[in-house]
Amino acid sequence: MTTLAVRLHDAQRNAEATPQLPAGITIGEAYAIQHAVLERRFAAGERLVGTKLGFTSRAKMVQMGVSDIIVGQLTDAMRVEDGGEVRLSTLVHPRVEPEIVFRLGRDVDPTDPLADIVSAVDAVAPAVEVIDSRYRDFKFNLADVIADNTSGGLFALGGWQPIGDLGNRAVRLSVDGRDAQFGSTAAILGHPFRALRQLAGIAAREGFPLRAGHVILAGAATAAVPFGPSVVRVEVAGLGSVTVRGVV
Repeated sequence: MTTLAVRLHDAQRNAEATPQLPAGITIGEAYAIQHAVLERRFAAGERLVGTKLGFTSRAKMVQMGVSDIIVGQLTDAMRVEDGGEVRLSTLVHPRVEPEIVFRLGRDVDPTDPLADIVSAVDAVAPAVEVIDSRYRDFKFNLADVIADNTSGGLFALGGWQPIGDLGNRAVRLSVDGRDAQFGSTAAILGHPFRALRQLAGIAAREGFPLRAGHVILAGAATAAVPFGPSVVRVEVAGLGSVTVRGVV
């Protein structure tokens, strides 16, 4: 497993595609590889700032040919400021997708069956995630993508807003001012709070901490689109917008 973690870490660091994992890797082993990859990033000075859910929308599941929800980790080095630039040469297969993001106001113990992660959230914001699979030809199975930190690349957040009704807010992704995807927060497991509750269960099983101040990307509301030299904007009704610029 260590050899596979090193290979994935080097692929991310060098922005070079790598072969898929050997057949037979279990989900538990895939999460162990992911943790080993992130430990290398932490050893290099990066800091854990949150988690990300993947495959929480039907569109995403169909696009990627999977049916299971997965969890990855966010570090401070993955954060891009609203309106900031993303250097595309540092990525392998960049794609963008619109999301909403939650902020935890207090620690949550995912092993406590009485803990309520939803009540621990103190703010919500629009977000754009730049996903980036490190596998050749952007092809992977479920274990592959889990080990690769759920294709985690970069993310940018809009302004924090109070928690309100998030059940069916319109979501728009535009590229250079042209509409690319439309969706709804309802596409996130029917309601984004369901994504949070799913996270709590997986965090308990796979050892993900849920700490005060951490951010949680709830999953994409639409399918992802390729990210080239362009300005990408995500708008969520009632929550505002966030923008990133891809540069060569």
